[in-house]
Amino acid sequence: MSLISLANQKGGVGKSTTAVNLSAIFAEEKNMKVLLVDFDPQAATTRGLGLNPPELDKTVYDCVVEGKNASDVITKTGIENLEIMPSNLNLAGAEALLFQRMARERVLEKVLRPVKDSYDLVIIDTPPSLGILTINALKASTHVIVPVQAQYYPLAGIPMLMEVLKMMKEDLDHNVDILGFLLTMVDRRTVLTKDVRDSLKERFGDRVFRTEIPVNIRLAEAPSYGKPITHYDPESPGAKAYRELADEVLERLKG
Repeated sequence: MSLISLANQKGGVGKSTTAVNLSAIFAEEKNMKVLLVDFDPQAATTRGLGLNPPELDKTVYDCVVEGKNASDVITKTGIENLEIMPSNLNLAGAEALLFQRMARERVLEKVLRPVKDSYDLVIIDTPPSLGILTINALKASTHVIVPVQAQYYPLAGIPMLMEVLKMMKEDLDHNVDILGFLLTMVDRRTVLTKDVRDSLKERFGDRVFRTEIPVNIRLAEAPSYGKPITHYDPESPGAKAYRELADEVLERLKG
């Protein structure tokens, strides 16, 4: 059983899109039981599966701050085999509160411990920062996927993430395996895309996924309908790319 975080301190790189669509494909098309943890106060993953964050009575905030059991918060989705620990803006207040806790880096790990073995896979979406919420997600994880938009700024933030992963190994005795760097919002016609791809491969070699997620309007529209791309437009280039990515992720997990 693997726990995979989606992490990059830069926002808008496709973390939530990747979390939603990989989770849906693993659950429906790979027949895996999946738990998706929305650990971002912006709650894009929660909305992307058709839930309305302001209307939720219980969220992941209640687990990490109020001490609720994960089983009390986990919610079914409209997708077979896929459940979610949803989020809303309350989670924004957790950052300051967690700093007052003992073993504050391990809170999410402790929350997930009683339930994680009920799933084949746990996927955690993280906020666009390297603060205590992201560190909690990484501490709870066995692997991390790093989405990188095909632009300069997301690429520039990677060294800081690498430093956080190094710190976790040295200070917390926890090694998070980088499953891969995922190039997103790819427009193969541009020189910038080629430059970012070349830079990633030069630095990280075969840790860069072969699969790339293209710029695709249907992929951008799907969250506003509360659906993964495989439900919104299953034959779109975005849906095909995420199916290929799911295959590659499983290949790497088994390898």
